[in-house]
Amino acid sequence: IWVMIFPMMMKVDFGAIRDVGRRPRGLLITLFVNWLVKPFSMAAIAWVFFRYFFSPWISSADADQYIAGAIILAAAPCTAMVFVWSHLSDGDPAYTLVQVSVNDLIMLVLFAPIVRLLVSGASSLHVPFEVLLYSVLVFIVVPLTAGVLLRIWVMRAKGRRWFEDVLLPRIAPVSMLALLATLVLIFAFQAQNITTKTLHVALIAVPILIQVYFNSSLTYGLMRLFRVEYAIAAPGALIGASNFFELAVA
Repeated sequence: IWVMIFPMMMKVDFGAIRDVGRRPRGLLITLFVNWLVKPFSMAAIAWVFFRYFFSPWISSADADQYIAGAIILAAAPCTAMVFVWSHLSDGDPAYTLVQVSVNDLIMLVLFAPIVRLLVSGASSLHVPFEVLLYSVLVFIVVPLTAGVLLRIWVMRAKGRRWFEDVLLPRIAPVSMLALLATLVLIFAFQAQNITTKTLHVALIAVPILIQVYFNSSLTYGLMRLFRVEYAIAAPGALIGASNFFELAVA
């Protein structure tokens, strides 16, 4: 997971946050959906589906597990793939960088308390706060700090152009390969659950898909309402619907 996250963390430039004041609407909308809508909408959707709609096929104990998993999955936006989405949607790379940087800072503070609040409220499970803090420390703070420090060191030694035009393109495939390897390992370790609980897997996908489409549509709709340009609105909608699955898996 570190191999997958670290190259993307090297792209984070907290200095770019200074430029937010010139075009704040896109960032504010993305933050609103990411932190005030998505975690709570996911908790509500998962609770309704697993407690009521799917109760004939899912036990109460399994429902608790699936609700908690959905909440943890949706509690933080994705970091690793955001730059890829921005590129594919012809987004503004500089603004995407700002969105990722601000989200990473907020994630350090809000992820653990939001997960604990929603999991304890929507299920009978209790997630130890120490476990959440450990996950944030190991899978966000450490790679983010290392990435930022390495970015600063390389740019001072080689310059910004070499860092952006030479180093980042060289290490980009590493992150993608690590992502593919992580997915393969996840499916390999969960093969028994996938093959023996196929119905559960299909049912779990329903609330997750609903929240993805809901939050992406909400984000893009708000962007259009407030006349945010497409280059910011498109990647913003994808960020608004994204999930930091690496942290959830960890």
